[in-house]
Amino acid sequence: MADFERRIDPYRPELLAHCYRMLGSVHDAEDLVQETCLRAWRARDTYDESRSSLRTWLYRIATNACLTALESRSRRPLPSGLVAESDPRRPFVHGGEVTWLQPLPDALLGPVDPQTVTVDRASLRLAFVAALQHLSARQRAVLILREVLDFSAAEAAGILSTTTASVNSSLQRARARLRETEVRPDQVDEPSEAEQRAWVDKYMRAFENADVEGLKRLLTDDVRMEMPPMVNWFTGRENYGVFMDWVFAKNGHDWRFRPLGANAQPGFAAYNRGPDGAFELHTLQVFTVTTKGISRNTVFRDADVFASFHLPSHLTR
Repeated sequence: MADFERRIDPYRPELLAHCYRMLGSVHDAEDLVQETCLRAWRARDTYDESRSSLRTWLYRIATNACLTALESRSRRPLPSGLVAESDPRRPFVHGGEVTWLQPLPDALLGPVDPQTVTVDRASLRLAFVAALQHLSARQRAVLILREVLDFSAAEAAGILSTTTASVNSSLQRARARLRETEVRPDQVDEPSEAEQRAWVDKYMRAFENADVEGLKRLLTDDVRMEMPPMVNWFTGRENYGVFMDWVFAKNGHDWRFRPLGANAQPGFAAYNRGPDGAFELHTLQVFTVTTKGISRNTVFRDADVFASFHLPSHLTR
């Protein structure tokens, strides 16, 4: 068993990324990777290396485990994929029982050895994973296998136990549906990772100084903010400024931040000083940074999300 585990361990990061793209949930993805490894171990005597690579075999197990799981799960949208745009002056509306898309901690992928496995980080962006939620489970699987993981139509058909013609048909429908969302994994014109972090560091300094005009200067004209579990979302630099004026009026100007990475994007956890003087965990924010500025801020205020990033509930200073 130890030898078998050593063989499949290098594939865990990309299997986690795959299950996350399929499910939109960190916790479900981790469970499905564990289930995949357990199923693989139980079926290890049936694996025929002459018929498929170990990687392809593991993807077959993982993909079908995800499809089974999705039979009893609803899609995980972001607010912009669920309701019309809001006015930032309007009261917050809670999404009720909606199960929202979760961000994926970069730390869960660990160090990725390019000689062994490749995780397509562009396909982990929140906007792209949210767009996948508009596809049926089968279309989602086909599009990920073909366009993210670069399996051939024949390989994808083998993974899904279907025909090449069925794979090609599903891929055409998935592409058409995805075009309607105007999101593709390679669509964002991103600066380097260091430059993205620098943009967000500037944002944190402006936030810490309650400098709304400074924040606005870091944004693109069409910047989008959404804040699950609230369904309110809006676009535009001026609307963003109106909202941030409200944030500082309601929560004060005393904040602390913890930088983090999610979905191969820069972000931070924001802590606001509470009545006892300690800084309380307020939100987790994930940014899309383009060469023109910050184009998207997705703000999460959810205990499960906080737990997946192992964030402390309070900072003492």
